[in-house]
Parts: sequence; structure tokens; C-alpha cells
Amino acid sequence: MGRNLIIGAIVIVVLGLGVAVYVMFFSSDAGVAVAPAGSTSLPVAGQGAPFTGATTTTSLSPGAPTTISARLVQISKGPVVPGEVVVDAVSDVSIQYIERQSGNIYSYLTRAKTITRTSNRTVPGIQSASWLPNGSLAFVRYLSGADFSTINTYALPANGSSGFFLPQNLSDIAVASTSILTLSSGVNGSAASLARTDGSRSLEVFTTSLSSLRVSFAGKSHYLAYTKPSATLSGDAFLVDATGHFSRVAGPHNGLVGLPSPSGKFVLVSYVLNNVMQMSLVNTATGETISLPVATIADKCVWGADDSVVYCGIPVNPPVGFSYPDDWYQGAVHFSDRIWKIQISSRYAQLVLDFSKENQRPIDAEALAIDPAGTVLVFVNKNDGSLWSYSL
Repeated sequence: MGRNLIIGAIVIVVLGLGVAVYVMFFSSDAGVAVAPAGSTSLPVAGQGAPFTGATTTTSLSPGAPTTISARLVQISKGPVVPGEVVVDAVSDVSIQYIERQSGNIYSYLTRAKTITRTSNRTVPGIQSASWLPNGSLAFVRYLSGADFSTINTYALPANGSSGFFLPQNLSDIAVASTSILTLSSGVNGSAASLARTDGSRSLEVFTTSLSSLRVSFAGKSHYLAYTKPSATLSGDAFLVDATGHFSRVAGPHNGLVGLPSPSGKFVLVSYVLNNVMQMSLVNTATGETISLPVATIADKCVWGADDSVVYCGIPVNPPVGFSYPDDWYQGAVHFSDRIWKIQISSRYAQLVLDFSKENQRPIDAEALAIDPAGTVLVFVNKNDGSLWSYSL
């Protein structure tokens, strides 16, 4: 009897570790299934030749996109991987995304309203994707191992050709047009490296004693690093220059999340005060901080290409009694959003899309993306993982 209890306790601890790693690194809904350990469909770094993918696919037919209104389209009914890219195609705009169940890559043309599968590689279990701006490659992340404790980052080409691995157990990754920024963290701190988009020429760009960070590009020669957000812990955001020097741009604030503009001139900052969401804009050159008239979690926003506007999913009457942003990341609470456009020069917020009037059901917008010309806004509905587009 005692032996059975010990075995049962060990099993619970192992499963708990797997869940903890999943929530910490991917912040997805707890109900999303991960491919079983040992799956031959998932590439595993360090095991033989580079992954070449399955020759068949278990993909479900994406079906035809559903036109909800003249400007709002539901592209996919089934769940997609959070993270998509919007690029200019020949006389059209293409939205490239990954189907969660299979890992197949699809392209949706916004004017033609057609969906084409561009890669039939079967890579289930992907939790997040970071695309090159031209849509040629997605850096996908997923867990593997008997206890799901290993984080793999694999470069998955959109055309179905062979990709390559980045080092295992990266704590974060950011992608630009010509380079990728990766972060490795441990008990002694974190180190960020910059490499070409093919994974070569990796060079360490900064180190810090902080061991729990998220990173992103903030212009061509600067980076944004901020402590992983928690409602119960004070966080700070730092601008890091080319020499590795840290300058605080925001904080300390509980639940702090930072989203730099493409040029790095501004940082959109969200945090909680007395468990109420707040949002502000920081000018990184002057240090000026301005409170904004609407508030959400900065991960529910996207910058326009020219730094002039930000689009955000703003919750309508966020449920009380929850810890933000933790419970939202973990899927314990969902929002009913409206899409707002914030003009940076005037700090004016304009309502763009009210889902209750066009869709008749709530949408919790995440993974927002926009094309360089600012004509098409794309987002994932966190409630069911479906993919949507809106013509601006």
C-alpha cells in the first residue's frame, strides 16, 4: 500500500512539472492537448538527421472562410497556432498561419478569399510561432520528452522544405527580417544572442543576472527586456543598447508587459494596480510616460509599421476576482473584446470593431498581426483558437 502511494506521488510530481513548464513558457489554455511523448511526427533536436517531416498529413480540411460582414471574416473554424504573419502578395494580401492539430501551414488571400495549404509536414503539438516578416519561415516551439520538460525551437519553412533546430530550452525568441534574438536563462541569469535567420553567426549581445525575462527587438540596435509578468510580483522593463547596457523604461509594476514599437521609439506598457488593468505609453528617448484612455494586456495589441498607431483587443467589463494577467495567460478567464485603435500623436482611442454588433458572440483577441500597409488586421480568438481577419 505504501509503495503504491509513493509511486502515485512520483507520477503526480512529474505531471506537475510538465504542466508548470507548459504554462511558464507558452501561456496557453490548459485544455490544449500536447502530442504524446515519443511521437514520430515531432522532430526532436539532437536525434539523428534534421527533421524532414511526414510524407502524409492528418490535416482536417480548413473549409471555406466565413464572411461575417463586409469587412470581418472568420478564416478558420478549427484552432490555429498563436502567431501568424500578414504579407503582401501579388495584387493581394496573404495571411500565413499554422493549423494547430497537424502543424500544416496555410495561406489565406484576403481579396480572393481562398485558402491554400503550402506545407503538409505533420508537426502536431506546436504551441507558438514566430514568423519572418516575409512569411518564408516560422520558428515554432513545442515541448518534448517523457515529462514534457524539453523546449524545442524549430525553423519550419512555409514551402515544406527542410528546416533546422535552434538550441534547446530557449526561454524566449524574437524575430526580425534579417536576424533572430534568442534568450537562454538559468539560475545564474540570462544571456541573449543574435544570429542570422538561418541560425548561423550567433553572437552574444547581452547578459544579466535576471533569470526570468522576455525579450524583443526595439528598433535596429536596441532590445526590450522585461521580467516575466505576474500579478503578485513587481516587474520592470529595460531598454538594452548595442553594448549591453540596461536602462529602465518602466516599472516597478505588478503584471508588467511591454510591447516596443517597430522603431523602438515607444514602448506600450500594461500592468495592474489594485488588480485593475492599466496601460501607458513610454517615449524611450525622453522617458515621458503617458497614461492611455483604454487598458488591456499589451500582448493583446499590435503596432502599425510606422509607429503611428496601436490596435488592441480591449476587454468589455473584465471579470472580477481574477489575477491579471496570470489567469488570462493560463486560460482561467476569457474576455469579450472590442478592437480599439490608439493614435500615438494625439493619444486618441477610436473604436474600430464591436464584435457584439457584427459577430453576435464574444471574441477574446490574441496574437494580433497587421500588414505593412495597415490594411488588414488579423487575430486569434482565444476562446476557441479560430483565426479572423478584418479589413481596416
